[in-house]
Amino acid sequence: MNTKSRHDTPRLDAQLCFALYAANLAMSKVYRTLLKPLNLTYSQYLVLMVLWQEDHRSVSEIGERLQLDSATLTPLLKRMDAAGLVTRARSREDERHVVVSLTEKGRELESRAGAVQDAVFCASQCSVDELGDLRDQLQRLRNHLAENA
Repeated sequence: MNTKSRHDTPRLDAQLCFALYAANLAMSKVYRTLLKPLNLTYSQYLVLMVLWQEDHRSVSEIGERLQLDSATLTPLLKRMDAAGLVTRARSREDERHVVVSLTEKGRELESRAGAVQDAVFCASQCSVDELGDLRDQLQRLRNHLAENA
């Protein structure tokens, strides 16, 4: 006999993990649409944002910042290099490290990136404060989960 009541069954719409998953899918779709005219993927866009903040970063620094391992990041950087967005070169100080730098083409995309952020903001239909609070809450959640993983 099944003693488990219907109320004990987890409901999909009540799950935080599903809300995050569904929001990620929606956000990815918005970014995919906005980045397509720039011939960028979302992952490439994230790498460019890291380099726009501080150019000439090692692969390990970029990976740490984006929480990506080198097995994921290396093929991504190869494609970006082939597309003329970045260059990769061995570090002069330590040849074990590869330094990634923006090309002129990669730098030029920075001026167009503001429009992407503006469009994402508009699509969210949230206030600046709401989005800032949400980002802060998600960062806290990520940090707590990482500590307990």
